[in-house]
Amino acid sequence: MTAPEGRGIAGLPGTFRILHVSTGNVCRSPITERLNRHALSDRLGERLTGGLIVESAGTWGHEGASMEANAEAVLADFGADPSGFVGRELLDEHVIRADLVLTATRDHRAQVVSMGHSAGLRTFTLKEFTRLVRAIDPATLPDALDEGVVERARALVRAAAALRGWLLAPNAEADEVYDPYGAPITFFRSIGDEIHQALDPVVTALTGVPTRH
Repeated sequence: MTAPEGRGIAGLPGTFRILHVSTGNVCRSPITERLNRHALSDRLGERLTGGLIVESAGTWGHEGASMEANAEAVLADFGADPSGFVGRELLDEHVIRADLVLTATRDHRAQVVSMGHSAGLRTFTLKEFTRLVRAIDPATLPDALDEGVVERARALVRAAAALRGWLLAPNAEADEVYDPYGAPITFFRSIGDEIHQALDPVVTALTGVPTRH
């Protein structure tokens, strides 16, 4: 996959950077980032995830903030590590470096795309990307073990972008992950379950390794 003009990542072969975006970068995107890291490590092991970098930021990010305590509790439910997280405001450099941007909502997606940097073909809502990768035949993607997980990930993004105009959401809400900020732990857990279910087929598509039950 040829890096769009101006992409800083273009000089770093063997690296694939996934950026999760929400509003404050204290609830949804930290949960998604850490669940994604946990799932990738579980499927591939630390040695094989070295080329994948998973991070997050917020369109109104609380720079330097810790994630919400309820978000940490949700991650603990899944055995994922919340430690060391520091909130960030979304900057141009984050978008420039990202090979795949997954947002919580359509508004977040629009904000990322409006920043430019040829972001349109590599920016999706999380649930939109889930819907698209479910429709991609895994046999058409490079084998993660033979050609590397980075090459597989790049091919996956290209294939998903090609499908976007053909597989539309059934309704406007289908691509949204709603903000649990200030809500009780029960709502945080329901959002955590939503994110986990949306991430599972994405991680399977990225790695070629199904969930271990």
